[in-house]
Amino acid sequence: MNQKKIRARQLGIPFEGFTGEFNAITDVPGVLVGNKTLNSGTPPLKPGKGPIRTGVTSILPKGFEKEPQPVWAGQYALNGNGEMTGTHWIKDGGYFVGPICLTNTNNVGITHHSANKWLLEHYKEYFEKDHLWAMPVIAETYDGVLNDINGQHIKESDVQEAITNAKSGVVKEGNSGGGTGMIAYEFKGGTGTSSRKIIIEGEEFTIATLVQANHGIRPWLNILGVPVGKHLMENRLDKIFATGEMGSIIVIIATDAPVMPHQLTRMAKRAALGVARGGSPGGNNSGDIFLAFSNANAKSMPMLSKSKLQFEYINDEVFDDIYLAIVQSVEESVVNAMLAAEDMETLRPGGHICKAIDYNKLIEIMKKYGRFNSN
Repeated sequence: MNQKKIRARQLGIPFEGFTGEFNAITDVPGVLVGNKTLNSGTPPLKPGKGPIRTGVTSILPKGFEKEPQPVWAGQYALNGNGEMTGTHWIKDGGYFVGPICLTNTNNVGITHHSANKWLLEHYKEYFEKDHLWAMPVIAETYDGVLNDINGQHIKESDVQEAITNAKSGVVKEGNSGGGTGMIAYEFKGGTGTSSRKIIIEGEEFTIATLVQANHGIRPWLNILGVPVGKHLMENRLDKIFATGEMGSIIVIIATDAPVMPHQLTRMAKRAALGVARGGSPGGNNSGDIFLAFSNANAKSMPMLSKSKLQFEYINDEVFDDIYLAIVQSVEESVVNAMLAAEDMETLRPGGHICKAIDYNKLIEIMKKYGRFNSN
């Protein structure tokens, strides 16, 4: 069942909050998103050969700027059963340099190598002249049910392409980039995004998220408080998930608001509340790992800067709207990922279909609970 793809708000699900033009992470000025999707071959699984259903999603916090700059950041792991590189220095130094790339569990190494190589080439003059170091952020979720993950099919050229084709505007969701082979609440999952506009003392800022949704089991699924999963128990993958949740969710939070690294850590923590709104308790086998960054307060690299720097930041006392925007945006991003996804046949074990969520059935359930906007 491959439906014409409609996002949550267009379908009539009444998420709260005001979005940006694209309702995507690219609503944050300067943020670009690219992807490389690998989708080839037909079942059954031939280990090392395919089928291949995976990819890379890239996020460039400051686009293709000519000078390497620190990207102020904070990180939080609700459940650390997964990988996100660069987090030690993010916690201690409050920043990273370079793109963020999302992929599958077994291709973190080649993705980091390739993103690092892109940084060295893109900022060649700086790396040759000064003692700088490249610090991309690579995160993963496990796509081994739908993809020949042990074949490690991602190549350096795939990562380079995902980075170099990054752009503003509409973001490809569902079976796209790193989200190609992902499963959410036993429905087909993948890449999803959403944004919110907020006003602080008359000034507008954007808070936006992008998720790689590969988490949850069917009975947990809630949308705007409606126990959707319990009403859609057919076509489950319960034999595959017989021992519990098996997957992860990566959340990337972006903003143009001037905030400090310790504030970004607090923002990253709020992603957990957005994930929880969808019904997940953060299962033992789920790597629920979150990163928040701000591309405000542009500075040169610290080793190339003066001894004394100035930093503008928003008062903690007016952060509640920021926190609410994150929670709302994460919840909507997950649903957008599921609505954009398409059916995919399982490989390990084979013989099942990971179904995309059925629009008509979802609408019927949301109407039953009075959580549907027909306008």
